[in-house]
Amino acid sequence: MPSGYYEDMSAHVWPRLTPEEYLAMERAAEWKSEYYDGRMYAMSGVSHAHAIIVTNFLRNLPDTLGDRPCLVTASDLRVRVQPGGLYTYPDVVVVCGEPKFADDQRDTLLNPIVIGEVLSPSTERYDRVFKSAQYRSMESLQEYMLIWQAAPRIEVLRRQSGDNWLVTEFDGLDAICRLESVDCSLPLSAIYKNITFGNKAPAR
Repeated sequence: MPSGYYEDMSAHVWPRLTPEEYLAMERAAEWKSEYYDGRMYAMSGVSHAHAIIVTNFLRNLPDTLGDRPCLVTASDLRVRVQPGGLYTYPDVVVVCGEPKFADDQRDTLLNPIVIGEVLSPSTERYDRVFKSAQYRSMESLQEYMLIWQAAPRIEVLRRQSGDNWLVTEFDGLDAICRLESVDCSLPLSAIYKNITFGNKAPAR
């Protein structure tokens, strides 16, 4: 993979491992690590704003989905993007119907329909370029959200026919983010509740 992505995220790089070795170590570890191309990469912490935005998604998205057979999880659930490839912990994950797992431990999801990542200065390039390409290779995935911290803004990459992807931008606290794959809409004012932008008061 191109150099620089994981190096920006972690100072601790493990020796080359098989996916099975990674999972055995990860399940016993006290911290979370991602995996790609035989290597584990310890994940860094997140900002206060990052944590609030993810919590707001977990509060609002399930209610918006209503009775649909969909579940929303945060970064505690690991996702396997490709066998032998990327294993990661997205900030927001939606799975509809029966979830599929890599093994009987049921802790590594295979079939998310929506994934969201909250952007930060240290991970934005990684999320926009490397992770975006990896996620879009998943057959199940229909929409990928890039969620800004510095401004009320969400970019949604939506799968089109012929495996093309359409980018739709939702900008400002009055905007409403539309997720077509799960037929729901989220006001950005709810997603960014209690977040301060610059010298402005927090959105409420």
